[in-house]
This record gives sequence, C-alpha cells and structure tokens, in this order.
Amino acid sequence: MPRNLLILGGITEARALARALVERSDLRVISSLAGRTGNPHLPVGEVRIGGFGGADGLATYLRDNCIDAVIDCTHPFAARMGWNAAKGCAATGVPLLRLERPAWMRQDGDAWDEVEDWTQAAAVVGAQSRRVLLAVGRQELEPFAGLDRIWFLIRSVEAPDPLPPFAQAEILLARGPFPYASERELLTTRHIDTIVCKNSGGPADAKLAAARALGLRVVIKNRPPRPHTPKAASVAEALSWLGD
Repeated sequence: MPRNLLILGGITEARALARALVERSDLRVISSLAGRTGNPHLPVGEVRIGGFGGADGLATYLRDNCIDAVIDCTHPFAARMGWNAAKGCAATGVPLLRLERPAWMRQDGDAWDEVEDWTQAAAVVGAQSRRVLLAVGRQELEPFAGLDRIWFLIRSVEAPDPLPPFAQAEILLARGPFPYASERELLTTRHIDTIVCKNSGGPADAKLAAARALGLRVVIKNRPPRPHTPKAASVAEALSWLGD
C-alpha cells in the first residue's frame, strides 16, 4: 500500500474510493477536484481544488508531496487531464491507474447516432429533430445555439453563464442521477423527440432506458482517446491494485 495517494476526482467512484481508504492510518489520501462547478460533491478526507498547471505542474506536485501512486478518476470526457496525468506520472516514475467506468453499449431497441464531436451532433440534430433534451454540460452548448427552429430543454447542474443565443430554450437546473420514472415523465410531458448526451458510462442510465422505451432518438458523443495506462473498472479493482 502506498503511503501517499492522489485521487484525481470527477466521478462518483472517486468519492467511493476515498471513503474506502480514508480511515487507513498508514495512508494519506488526497482527492483533487478541478473546481469547474461552484458546489461540488466533496469526498471525505483531504481535498484540493484547482488545476495543477499541466503535466509539468502535476509532476512538481507529485514530487513536492511525495506521492507514491495516482488513481485517475476524472470524467471520461476530461481527456486533457488524463494525458497530463500520464505524462506527469511518467516523468516522476509514480504508478498510475485509470479507474474508468465501462461505456454504455447500444441495446436492442436503441436509436442511437454516435458522434465524435458536437459539430457533428448539431448537424444530426438539425436534420431530424424538433424538441431536444440537451444534456451535454453547460460549457458545450455553443454548437447547438444556431438551430433556431428547434426547441431545447437544457439540463445542467449550474446555469450556463453566459447562455449562448438560443432562439427557443428552457433551462432545467438539476443534478443526477435521475430515476427512470421521472426521466420518462420528463421526456413525455415535454414532448422530447431527441436526447443529446455524452457516453459517460457506468450503471444503466435512466434517460437512455426511457428513450428506448419511448422510441426516441439519442445523439451520443463517443469518448475521446485516452493514454494507454493500467485500468480498473470498479472501486474494488482499484483497491486490489493498491494492495494491502
């Protein structure tokens, strides 16, 4: 078991991992958050918030804090941090594990358009949609703002600031996970015909299940490439990698 562990947070599993380790008297656990939301769910134990200053800044932090191991639990779409973690750990010789929830897989009955970027997603939406649940995060709305004939329900944890100039849009501030019944009701009562989202992965997603049941289209962005590093698919696998 390493003496000083840095968890790069961002997904639910990061908080679960911190909970599992924080009582270890022989281990210092530091959870790092990027600080992109104003009211994040904080893990237990020691927390730092903010960036490192790229791969070189991370390497400096690892040396200065005598970090023995890093577990990258950043969001699947936080690609830059993933590459910085790989470079920073390689420069310092610190072992790195990527804890990555499995991606969602297309199931029978799904009507998915898989895209590689939001420009492609906007083109697909513009060609076939009328009422859209836009669940992409508040920082990735701009490519859709020019689709003036489409009505958007923009769901976000925090309000977009500034909001791009949508012709028809409603903001819904909410933090998931959301139960199936409420997702199905939302899609039905708002007459949604298309969902736009990221393939964040993890447990079965209620909005995708509701879309499948209702026969709705889903425009889903595939995950960006990540560096080749050791990987774990669960907190249990990450604990096993750490050892006793």
